[in-house]
Amino acid sequence: MEDASVGWIAAIIIGGIAGWLAEMFMKSNMGVLMNIVLGIVGAAVANLLLSLIGVSLGGWIGYLIAGFIGACILIAIARAIRR
Repeated sequence: MEDASVGWIAAIIIGGIAGWLAEMFMKSNMGVLMNIVLGIVGAAVANLLLSLIGVSLGGWIGYLIAGFIGACILIAIARAIRR
């Protein structure tokens, strides 16, 4: 979320879309608020993990991709912990 081209309102919208896409992909059932949180936190997690291997995603599309990847990772971790 440090990218200046993506503001807070855009982060919420893109995070919600990324969380929703991850929810559909992972076949989980969460609410709208959790989708937004997963998308935003997922984007931060994915950007951190991708930066470790030298990949940098920027802008709206990059934030959406990172949010989707990160949200999928977070959903998988939550499922593993619940079992």
